[in-house]
Amino acid sequence: MIYFASDIHLGGGDNTTQKATEQRFVEWLKSIESSAEALFLVGDIFDFWFEYKRVVPKGFVRTLGQLAKMADNGTRIVMLTGNHDMWVADYLKVECGIEIYTTPQIFTLANRTLYVAHGDNTNIKGQLMLRLMNSIFRSKTLRVLARVLIHPDLFLKFGQWWSGKSRKSHCDQSSLSYLDPLIEFAKNYNQTAIDHFIFGHIHIAHRVEEPSILFLGNWHNGCSWIELDNDGNIELKIDKL
Repeated sequence: MIYFASDIHLGGGDNTTQKATEQRFVEWLKSIESSAEALFLVGDIFDFWFEYKRVVPKGFVRTLGQLAKMADNGTRIVMLTGNHDMWVADYLKVECGIEIYTTPQIFTLANRTLYVAHGDNTNIKGQLMLRLMNSIFRSKTLRVLARVLIHPDLFLKFGQWWSGKSRKSHCDQSSLSYLDPLIEFAKNYNQTAIDHFIFGHIHIAHRVEEPSILFLGNWHNGCSWIELDNDGNIELKIDKL
């Protein structure tokens, strides 16, 4: 079985919420451990993540330990970065055995062609402010300057504030109209024949049949994930609190 999950936002919210979210996610990881051939983490696994040369955010020990255990036991673990955890370097790869991708990817799995992306940087041509912010935060020059000039504690404080603001705005989105830009993108995509599109980011768990688009919800209001079996059958699972 191949699994997909996104928008866990580990470290987001107050202490009670943080602990509950991580416990829920780790319990889910343990529940799929024996059946998971591969696990795809489709962005915003962390509410804010950054890496200096010798510094990473503290916490998430149970999650990282479980992911490392699964990778050591042969599960392929893939992470596509989102807008909250785009500042990854090599820590998760070296310590946990996770494949890291910073752009949308096309994967062939169970004889199905899948377009997988977090979705934050998809079909935003008309959103000038969002395009500007994305270009700034994805700037390699900015990353180097931040690591050289800003103390990790200060950068973490800023990042937690910014991430919290962004996460709350998405949690307020309940209308399916927020899915429209990604649906439009999938309908107009003609570069490769795609069996299924998989997106995160919007925090709404939903499936569109034609074309086949699956949206992964967030883990602060329950949990949702995608299962793809060896026969190519795909299903969106939703477990609300």
